[in-house]
Amino acid sequence: QVQLVESGGGLVQPGGSLRLSCAASGIRFNFYTMGWYRQAPGTQRALVAGISSTDSTNYIDSVKGRFTISRDNAKNTVYLEMNSLKPEDTAVYYCYARLGLKEYWGQGTQVTVSS
Repeated sequence: QVQLVESGGGLVQPGGSLRLSCAASGIRFNFYTMGWYRQAPGTQRALVAGISSTDSTNYIDSVKGRFTISRDNAKNTVYLEMNSLKPEDTAVYYCYARLGLKEYWGQGTQVTVSS
């Protein structure tokens, strides 16, 4: 059974930092492209950042220079380091794993940026 379990969300003030983690089980983690989407109320789920099996990364423009995605294949975990957080970063953040037509999602973790 495949499981993706996110952690690390919470409430933070503008300018603050959070580190999200996503622990995967039931997949050959090192072969999968991993990443994070987010969904704010009233909007569609959108890609934030991704990291391939060869550690190639991509980011949406609005988080470049503030967010960093990384992976630890020994721990089957992908991370999203988020710095200089803004209120517009508020959303539920979802971890995903993708390999060809196989795609798996976590349950999501809430990130709220507010003073």
